[in-house]
Amino acid sequence: MSSTSRAFNLLQKCYIPSFKAPMRSTRRSLGSTPGINGMRSSSICFAHELLSPTGKIVKDGGKRSTAVLSHSPKEEKVLNNQGVGAFQKLPMVMPAIDILSSAQRKARNVSPTKGIANIAKRERNKAAKQLDTLMKELAVPLRTYIENFPNKKYLHPYECSLIELTFGDGNYEQILGRVDSLRKKLISVGKEHASLCAQSSTKREAEERLGEGLKKVQEAFNQGKNALDDLLYVAKSLRAMPVIDPHLPTLCLVGAPNVGKSSLVRILSSGKPEVCNYPFTTRGVLMGHIMLNYERFQVTDTPGLLRRHEDDRNNIERLTLAVLSHLPTAVLYVHDLSGDCGTSADDQFFIYKEIKEKYSNRLWLDVVSKCDLLEDFSTSACISNELDRYKAFGPEGAISVSVTNGMGIEELKDKVYQLLLSQMTQIPAKEG
Repeated sequence: MSSTSRAFNLLQKCYIPSFKAPMRSTRRSLGSTPGINGMRSSSICFAHELLSPTGKIVKDGGKRSTAVLSHSPKEEKVLNNQGVGAFQKLPMVMPAIDILSSAQRKARNVSPTKGIANIAKRERNKAAKQLDTLMKELAVPLRTYIENFPNKKYLHPYECSLIELTFGDGNYEQILGRVDSLRKKLISVGKEHASLCAQSSTKREAEERLGEGLKKVQEAFNQGKNALDDLLYVAKSLRAMPVIDPHLPTLCLVGAPNVGKSSLVRILSSGKPEVCNYPFTTRGVLMGHIMLNYERFQVTDTPGLLRRHEDDRNNIERLTLAVLSHLPTAVLYVHDLSGDCGTSADDQFFIYKEIKEKYSNRLWLDVVSKCDLLEDFSTSACISNELDRYKAFGPEGAISVSVTNGMGIEELKDKVYQLLLSQMTQIPAKEG
């Protein structure tokens, strides 16, 4: 009888609990990736049931293989009907040290199968079961994370943009790939050493092989635990992002940095954004709500836009464009012509023209902020030049307001309410 056959027979005699945790996903490891810690300095800190996925590998233009999750036609229909809110249903990711400690404690408490009289057989049975338990307790949580973190392919386009702009293009998938690679490594090492334990001929040999197996499984886990630390950071970041209901009328405040958007959000809604005099105070989408005549509306404060080509915009600016592109919002565009914001009136004019042209299908309201700091041009001669007129009065029909002295605030609130009522009629009714 061959050594392989003898090992198989021994495994049959020494019961080893089957590891019933196959991953249906075949997510491939994406190799070495930049650590998530390197992204924290630039990260942007701002559901429905997710079905367990199956997996397949998709070729990316012949350059590399990237893992994506596929779903059955029934699952696809459910997922495609989802709105935003998937981040609020992410699984709770345990710290790596807690997962390891829990697994080791449960493995130590495993006893041999009752009824085995032979000391050597009883010890190798116990050793094999303890290794199997350690492997399972480490690998099952990883499988749960991989199955329940959403696939970008089935997310709302806005949430997909948030992931890319927060962590960088491809990093989210790479982190999940590293977690899956760790899971597979643990299963491989655990099964290998459980098999060796099952082949032990003496009690002492079984104990030695158990000690070696426990050490090897722990080493494999420690080598890959950085992937779990990164996944924990991803989960915390995504869960902290505000949920925007696409079925509620939403007002999006847009403009250059430091023009007074955050101050207006505080006046108009329940949102309490930071208000300081430096560019990019708002580094993420901030949410507030308005209650008017028993109607509930949403207000979003977005990062400021600078005058530059769209391809040159940073991820903070692109977040604003993601809101405008993927969510059904009405626009409250804020202009500061006082020279106080750090962006010249000329630059604001060209930014405004670009955004107004690109999102011309949006309901729109223009506001000139900090009007208490502006000169009085009411007696000036008629200005025919469009740019000069903008620098003097702002866009045609703009409301002049001042948070400092309250000028124009009541008029602004009335206009905003009418704008949101109009927005309500354009939003499809929520199904179900």
